[in-house]
Amino acid sequence: MSETAKPPVRKGLPGRRAEAARNDGIILAAAREVFLADPGAPIAAVAERAGVGIGALYRRYASKEVLLRTLCLDGLRRYNTEAEAALNNPDDWQALVEFLYRVVDADVHSLTVRLAGTFTPSDEFAPEVRRSGELNERILSRAKQSGRLREGVTIADLGLILESCAAVNLPDAERTSVLRHRVLALVIDGLATTGELPGPPPQPGEFAHRWRAASRT
Repeated sequence: MSETAKPPVRKGLPGRRAEAARNDGIILAAAREVFLADPGAPIAAVAERAGVGIGALYRRYASKEVLLRTLCLDGLRRYNTEAEAALNNPDDWQALVEFLYRVVDADVHSLTVRLAGTFTPSDEFAPEVRRSGELNERILSRAKQSGRLREGVTIADLGLILESCAAVNLPDAERTSVLRHRVLALVIDGLATTGELPGPPPQPGEFAHRWRAASRT
């Protein structure tokens, strides 16, 4: 697992709550490794990777779907955290660049590429999705104000870029990170150039069908 994919440390929690938070982080980290490698893996594989009993895992997550949902919701929240951090950059163009690097390093789009359609998103996702939309708009608007963003680039285009970087995946995590940065550097040059883009941009909701759960194991 890369450094960026480690579960967040929750500070200041007392006793049992702190232990529960640590255990939860261990389970989610194990679930990420297991399900990104094989979305069809059984929940028992997560328990084994996390080093916990299957009963303990089921007490926290009632089913594989609940675990997948929690894992992806955690990824969406991480996306929003990285976007908010990038917006602190006072340079309008660099805020976009920083955002792209932060999200690629957080590797949240691997969850989209591998796990979309394996569960049904719950109502908990709605406020985070709205928040990500607001943050995306702010980042793109500032990039346009900088005068450096290529004409016609949309928020959906940024999503395609991030998913393309997530598709670079080698057994060596460090090499994967280097190659993802290489791809991103090439793409950023393309974002700052001129010239008409081929075809219309991705349309709103064009990729939403992926999140409608198909048959689940």
